[in-house]
Amino acid sequence: MRPRPWRLAKTAAGLGVVTVALGGCQAELSGSRPHPDGPQLTVIAPAGADEALPAQPIDEPAPTFRGLADRERQATATAAADGAEITAAVLDRNTGELVTNGNDRPMAIASVVKLFIADDLLLQVAKGQTTLSADDRDLLDVMLRSSDDSAAEVFWNRSGGSAIITRVVARYGLTSTRPPTNGRWFNTMSTATDLVHYYDKLLAGTGGLPGEQASVILSNLAASTPTAPDGMVPGGVYPQRFGIPEGLPGDPVAVKQGWMCCVNADWMHLSTGVIGRDRRYVMAIGSMQPSDAATARKTITDAVRTMFPDGRI
Repeated sequence: MRPRPWRLAKTAAGLGVVTVALGGCQAELSGSRPHPDGPQLTVIAPAGADEALPAQPIDEPAPTFRGLADRERQATATAAADGAEITAAVLDRNTGELVTNGNDRPMAIASVVKLFIADDLLLQVAKGQTTLSADDRDLLDVMLRSSDDSAAEVFWNRSGGSAIITRVVARYGLTSTRPPTNGRWFNTMSTATDLVHYYDKLLAGTGGLPGEQASVILSNLAASTPTAPDGMVPGGVYPQRFGIPEGLPGDPVAVKQGWMCCVNADWMHLSTGVIGRDRRYVMAIGSMQPSDAATARKTITDAVRTMFPDGRI
């Protein structure tokens, strides 16, 4: 499947910076709060006829994309009524249509950065710059499937820390992604549209990672485990089926999740991934909510269900 060109219609927003404590570390967030007049929606259409398109004809939009703009508006408003701020982007890779809720606030992406760590490492392998032992490969798999933090720490330090993000940003042309200011991988900053752009180029092979290595990432995301080890929560494990997996039970998904507390007074949850047997769709949705973890997980899942009430795209 070849991706279609797409354009991002940017919305004006004032930016602010707040630094908060997180488990002995610092999480830096830059972004805007919801518009005072209510959620602002942006629909990004396929590139116009004046721009070069692939030779094959444009596919028909998915039926569930009809009315998606209104449902994203509804999901954003419902979440806001519960005190949550939602950022969301959904891309149809066949048509190039990208629908967002107009809030592209940069946020610390927590464990979603493990995608970038794996991508950079696997490119080194492809170039013959490093090799992975059997133990290394097990660590890589558990980092992607079960979001293991200790594995991320090993590869982050081995590959140069923040330099990983700089290299990935350059290869994928990510305009709103930047390394963490304090050097901690979980404080890498990005946006929903940048993450969608990353997945699209990973699938198309235009981000520089060969298909064989990209398949390592995607096959692990498709085998995402129901829980993840997390020493910061009671019981030491965290449910990671919120958002896309629980919101779209009718579709096969390959997902990378992220979560973090306490950012200001909020729980941050981020659900990203590839949807459909033909990998036609890419989605990223994040939420910030001053609530308990279970409530915050339900909020982001309910937002996906509102956007796709049939449980599939």
